[in-house]
Amino acid sequence: MNKIVPISLLFFLIGTVSLFAQAKKDTVLVVKDTTALIEIDPLTPAKAAFYSAILPGLGQVYNKKYWKVPLVYGAIGTSLYFYIDNNKKYHDYRDAYKRRLEGYNDDKYQYLDESRLIAGQKFYQRNRDLSALFVVGFYVLNIIDANVDAALIQFNVNERLSLRPEIYPADVTFKPNVGLTFNYRF
Repeated sequence: MNKIVPISLLFFLIGTVSLFAQAKKDTVLVVKDTTALIEIDPLTPAKAAFYSAILPGLGQVYNKKYWKVPLVYGAIGTSLYFYIDNNKKYHDYRDAYKRRLEGYNDDKYQYLDESRLIAGQKFYQRNRDLSALFVVGFYVLNIIDANVDAALIQFNVNERLSLRPEIYPADVTFKPNVGLTFNYRF
């Protein structure tokens, strides 16, 4: 009996302490919508491609991929440099060959015969044409890159979507199998 009184007194004191605690406020919890759709502008890839067609690199700026602009101008500028250089050398060889046919022999290619001048013309003409093809190719690649990059920006890629390799045991032999799992957490 003498143990019951102190224990009941202890429980009474502990129970009354909560009476002096802070007042409880009514809080309303609002559920956040995690599946809210982000507005997608379907014309964004077309705008980026149009801007890149007008001025190379402008579509990359529109997509906020500024680091690609020097690559675009470097590729197109290098190809254009080689086009101009090969075109100049082609015309030098062609003019020297024409002067040889007229009977003059006072050009800077005096050490070459006519067959070497023709071979030089063909070589530089081929390189000039390839350089022009590269200029056009990099210009088109610039437009395609801006278009595809603008289209890929609109995809929802977050931590809830994952693709990872997984090693799991076979059901019968318990040997390890390798596979890919596609996980989407709601």
